[in-house]
Amino acid sequence: MFPLAMCPTASPTTLPELIESGVVIITFPVSKRGRNTFSPGLSMKQIRWWLLGWWFASALTLSSAAGAALPMAVEREPLPSLAPMLERVLPAVVNIYTESRVTERQSPFQTDPFFEKFFGTPPPQQRERRVSSLGSGVITDAKLGYVITNSHVIAGADEISVRLHDGRAFDAQIVGVDEDADIAVVQIAAEALQQIDPGDSDRLRVGDFVVAIGNPFGLGQTATSGIISALGRSGLNIEDYEDFIQTDASINQGNSGGALVNLRGELVGINTAILAPGGGNIGIGFAIPINMVQLLTRQIIEYGEVRRGRLGVIAQNLTPELAEALGIDTTRGAVISQVIPDSAAADSGMQEGDVVVAVNDREIVDASSLRNTIGLFRADEEIEVSFLRDGQRKSKRIRIRAIEPLAGQGLKINKRLEGIRLADIDDQDGPQGQRGVRAVEVVQNSLAWRAGLREGDLIISINKQPIYSLNDVERAVDEDDVMLLLNVVRGNSGLFIVIR
Repeated sequence: MFPLAMCPTASPTTLPELIESGVVIITFPVSKRGRNTFSPGLSMKQIRWWLLGWWFASALTLSSAAGAALPMAVEREPLPSLAPMLERVLPAVVNIYTESRVTERQSPFQTDPFFEKFFGTPPPQQRERRVSSLGSGVITDAKLGYVITNSHVIAGADEISVRLHDGRAFDAQIVGVDEDADIAVVQIAAEALQQIDPGDSDRLRVGDFVVAIGNPFGLGQTATSGIISALGRSGLNIEDYEDFIQTDASINQGNSGGALVNLRGELVGINTAILAPGGGNIGIGFAIPINMVQLLTRQIIEYGEVRRGRLGVIAQNLTPELAEALGIDTTRGAVISQVIPDSAAADSGMQEGDVVVAVNDREIVDASSLRNTIGLFRADEEIEVSFLRDGQRKSKRIRIRAIEPLAGQGLKINKRLEGIRLADIDDQDGPQGQRGVRAVEVVQNSLAWRAGLREGDLIISINKQPIYSLNDVERAVDEDDVMLLLNVVRGNSGLFIVIR
């Protein structure tokens, strides 16, 4: 028996209507003696009572099924199906194959100090091997051949090949990448492409149905369905900028860079990662919201990179205790704990204790959302920051500044810093909003590297002077210093490093 809503006619409510509609036809052959030949011993009166009871029970069953029934049609198809939508979308999701060349040492003893001391360093013996990887991508501009994927899909690739749904394959050129948000744009020279139009990820709700499309394990275009499990996921330490959509649609190895679409076939996210403690899919996958992707890819296409702006504050989450102490009646927002000197925020007059609640009318719920929101704006862009001060809501228009690493600064500041490239930390970068500058590059075998400094370390003081920005580094270090004392935060621990 089918649910009532799947019947092609209006819902019958009486036994004659049921019989007339064709939902049910029951026949009871009756003998000349007035008894049921199918069930001997049953009189016509008993048969009538049995039919009445059956009709009553059937009516209850059909009524309860009608409330949870599926729609009668999707895309004018007689039965519910995602096939019409997928037929439009699948050609815009591509498979990405990469190859890279890796040089390996054949001798495991080449860098062993014991063998180097007693037997001498063996002659260099190296071999080159090719490493292949796979992923997915989404065509977002059919005319220009732009394909969006994850930066980790093409990281270190010497060759990138894009295979379309129709079997055609093209070499791809890198337009630009943003490793901080794990977004990349590649371009192919191809005709008759099909693109996916973007949706509005800000309108997503927990419980909305979505479909993940990609190239898991090299199988080719594969669609899996699920729902939006959560929004605004951050703090996962997957990327520097995190504002993930969480879904239970199956995402596996090779799905990275693929499409997350709604039931209208609109692109709402780029599949990026899964939470897999045991190595397999457990129904927790993450995608980058398409609104965030669009803002970043526009910069990538224009500049070849993302030129982020910097507000110049260090913020923390607004707790109920902090809200009470600050005299405000909300727990949503980001409390400014430090204003970095000579920054855009400092020049605009923002103060420690200000609670940022919105940026360009977008609500700020915590410190992470403030950092992610600011990270979407390009350098020199003017934004409106709304904040609470002394219980009063205020706003300022602030022109954010570029985050510029200090290139070649080591030798310029002090010869003991040669080989180091430092950068101002972004808003809420570092543990618990720690101050400092980030070592974004440490050349191997440099003095700093030998002393123990590593890429990613957060330098919070030099020669016992607190460091908030690159300008502080130049003030704390003299070109004639013969020794530098660095206080470094690495992960959740701190250490001192002496560079001589």
